[in-house]
Amino acid sequence: MELRLYNTLTRAKDAFRPYDPSNVRLYVCGPTVYDLAHIGNARPIIVFDVLFRLLRRLYGEDAVTYVRNITDVDDKINARAAERSIDIRELTEETYRWFRADTEALGCLEPSVEPRATEHIAEMRILIERLVASGHAYVAEGHVLFHVPSMPDYGRLSRRPLDDMIAGARVDVAPYKRDAMDFVLWKPSPEGVPAWPSPCGIPQPGRPGWHIECSAMSWRHLGETFDIHGGGIDLVFPHHENEIAQSRCAFGTNVMAQVWMHNGFLTLEGEKMSKSLGNFVTIRELLADWPGEVLRLAMLSTHYRQPINWTRQGIGFAAKTLDKWYRIVGDEAAETGEDNPFEAEIADRLGDDINSPSAITHLHHLAEVAEDVDASSALKRRFKGAANLLGLLHDTESEWRARQRAAISVDPAAVEELIAARLAARKARDFSTADHIREQLAAQGVVLMDNKDGTTSWEVAR
Repeated sequence: MELRLYNTLTRAKDAFRPYDPSNVRLYVCGPTVYDLAHIGNARPIIVFDVLFRLLRRLYGEDAVTYVRNITDVDDKINARAAERSIDIRELTEETYRWFRADTEALGCLEPSVEPRATEHIAEMRILIERLVASGHAYVAEGHVLFHVPSMPDYGRLSRRPLDDMIAGARVDVAPYKRDAMDFVLWKPSPEGVPAWPSPCGIPQPGRPGWHIECSAMSWRHLGETFDIHGGGIDLVFPHHENEIAQSRCAFGTNVMAQVWMHNGFLTLEGEKMSKSLGNFVTIRELLADWPGEVLRLAMLSTHYRQPINWTRQGIGFAAKTLDKWYRIVGDEAAETGEDNPFEAEIADRLGDDINSPSAITHLHHLAEVAEDVDASSALKRRFKGAANLLGLLHDTESEWRARQRAAISVDPAAVEELIAARLAARKARDFSTADHIREQLAAQGVVLMDNKDGTTSWEVAR
């Protein structure tokens, strides 16, 4: 199969050709660890996990390096720690544990490397000193700033007019700046804020700017140039634009990453998610009501580059879909690898710029094949293996049922007792009692799936 990816840098969907097929390199901007991750943060985590899985299938598990960083030095972190009256390290460690638990629940593979900004200060200092030595940056009043006019093609990624870039960057007006667009590489730290010895002979200790962190971490773990850089569409400018400027000017290269991929925005029930609107939802809150696999399928049902409207209806549809698929595969093991034609069909669809909606549509078709009365165990195993490529159906049906019931507020044992009582009433032709029990269960939100022989399964309506 051929992998084609949409490149924000070229505004075209082209065939992907890694620099080195034995060493495919992917970098994705990770979280700033100061609070619980919200559902919008889950989108790039899930999208680029699917890309990681696909690259591993194409080039081999040992041939792909996926780096997703942790930003653990930032003014937001400093402010939140002060607000909570706790140590900054305590805050970042706590938030990082939350993030790891959330990503695991969403069914994401661990990245190959998960570097922390605070562990790469030395690399940041080296880059900054290179930029100053080459005339692309300068020292002013304890700061080091990148001089944007020194890079003639700055803005190539975002392709925005200068006035729009100034507005979008929310540039600080400072008398020591040579140009309004110049951005901070290093800044002095006041007392009580994390600080390290400054580069370029600056006597006052300081801390890095946000953009230089990712340039340093990607350089350390992937090299001066690499294959793919990903993140949310909100990072195109100024973050990714500034990463490109720093890295290219420090190393004298024409590119930083050859492919730039960005996922679209997320709205919640048709509105922008905002704490002020009272519709700010964390991954953790959703996981209290739904298995992570449900959230994953709901997220992948929209193409990653398109805006997604996150709704309870969409989550409910994903839950019903997974319930059906687990019912089909039962406790069969997954068949994965090149010998599974179903998996190859899903890979082909994902190969078209990670077209997960097309892959999911095809999974519905494969589910019908596997559900056929004449379907063999082999077909069920192949269907499950194909779903695995999207990070779905990793459980057995028994594990799925247990996970579902762990996420609901009703007492499963009490529900089973009422179902047994209802079955006994029906056998005794006491339909009035049977109907009353069904109404009693419905009042708890329990929906029964019946056939002529009785209740086959049940779920909680969301």
